[in-house]
Amino acid sequence: MAVTKGFPKETAQAAIAAGITLLGENRVQEAELKYGDMPGAYELHLIGHLQRNKTRTASALFSCVQSIDKLETAAALESRLAERGKTMDVLLELNTSGEPSKSGFRSNEELLDCIESVALLTHLRLRGLMTVGPLSEDVSAVRRSFARLRELFEQIRTDGSLRDFTVLSMGMSGDFETAVEEGATIVRIGTALFGRRGGA
Repeated sequence: MAVTKGFPKETAQAAIAAGITLLGENRVQEAELKYGDMPGAYELHLIGHLQRNKTRTASALFSCVQSIDKLETAAALESRLAERGKTMDVLLELNTSGEPSKSGFRSNEELLDCIESVALLTHLRLRGLMTVGPLSEDVSAVRRSFARLRELFEQIRTDGSLRDFTVLSMGMSGDFETAVEEGATIVRIGTALFGRRGGA
């Protein structure tokens, strides 16, 4: 996935023109300004925190929200999608690093408590899990974070009731190799594709 957060609309246009079809944005408002009238055959995912008051815009703009971390947010998005007669893929985000500044369910148990309820929402397709690894030079800590998500992912898949539960989104420009080694099916790359934000 090419992450265009913090880059101008021209960068997103160039990425699409170059054949990139999977793109990610962190904020609903920035994505709306950048992609609201963007032509082309591409999927746009929200990879940042979704506030409930942004679900109406998000329901129109994105093909997937990767960052569901509360049942209430999923329910609000479900309601907006129902109004549009539209379905959308979602991932559940787990805070695997324990960092209080990061979004995501705080524990495996908290996520598992919600998964059945989210799966029952008919306008959402629950496709998998997402995490943001710790911002650390300690590769073993990063690996533990990704391994924890993979283990939970595999635990959920063994149940067999979620037929389309196949997506494991983890890893960014600084740690995507480790994420791939731990089973990532989507890595979210910005800096490694487009350079540093702000041109610095």
